[in-house]
Amino acid sequence: MGVSRLLRPLAVATLVSNIAIVVTGGAVRLTGSGLGCPTWPRCTQQSFVPHGELGMHGAIEFGNRLMTFVLAGIAVATWVAAMRARPRRRSVRVLATVLALGIPGQAVIGGVTVLTDLNPWVVSLHLMLSMAMIALAVWLVRLVRQGGPLSTPLVGQPLRRLCVAVLAVTSVVLYLGTVVTGAGPHAGHLEATDLEGQAVVVVRNGLDAQVVSHVHAALVYLLVALTVAALVVAVRTGAPREVRRAAGVLLGVEAVQGTVGFAQYFQDLPILLVGTHLLGAALLTAAATGLLVSTRAAPPDARGATSAGPSGMAHTSADATIGVAQRPPDRAV
Repeated sequence: MGVSRLLRPLAVATLVSNIAIVVTGGAVRLTGSGLGCPTWPRCTQQSFVPHGELGMHGAIEFGNRLMTFVLAGIAVATWVAAMRARPRRRSVRVLATVLALGIPGQAVIGGVTVLTDLNPWVVSLHLMLSMAMIALAVWLVRLVRQGGPLSTPLVGQPLRRLCVAVLAVTSVVLYLGTVVTGAGPHAGHLEATDLEGQAVVVVRNGLDAQVVSHVHAALVYLLVALTVAALVVAVRTGAPREVRRAAGVLLGVEAVQGTVGFAQYFQDLPILLVGTHLLGAALLTAAATGLLVSTRAAPPDARGATSAGPSGMAHTSADATIGVAQRPPDRAV
């Protein structure tokens, strides 16, 4: 398999691994292992690895740190494939570079969360940057599959603006979710101590968890309404199948995520449901971004060259090259 053909599965692996580290990071917080390694970049002042006295929490936190190296390996492989792929595509190279640089950046922010005793605002930033990485990975997958820049609109401006609004509200919903967590019982460590063995108070953000939860829920209702509107407009205007499918997938993710969110709220935030909700947040980010990027495609000549050319780039899907690519770009909405 040539380097160019490797780019597509590596882009998908980048997306999957960035979702996976959100889950492992959530496991650290939900098991109270946030300070399992009480310092950074070492686990203790004497060692980069945990010792027996740190117990299960040290092993969980250290395992999450090891996941960073998995992400880094995938990111570097993706970057190399993007740089060596032919024809050269600036947008793919830029995204691959940003994603590769984002891994050490996230590691540093993760270290700051430890050094600030799990400051909830820093933890929120850490998670939101992970969500941004997921969104960029979805964009990269779309670019690689299309074989060129997403310069051809597949829907009219009203529907595209609606999709932009969906992604924007999704971002606000996700951030408010981190604020709710910072106000609640899952602060990230159960019995924190510093390097000298002194007790550490793991602070919450000081907000009323119930009030913030209601604000969060109100924005969720708005998000669902916007998604339903996008799906209705897509169907009524005859938008390409992949756009309608993306809107339907997003609505399904929202339905499951909302159900889990209400269940965890009324059951006093059991760890398993909170962890499932965190995975849902990552999938929500991917689905909302997927809806937006589905509204544009590469020019037909770029997709044709990708399918037939000797460079070995990934083939585009049948509905993108036949059913979608031939739709009028400025169809009225």
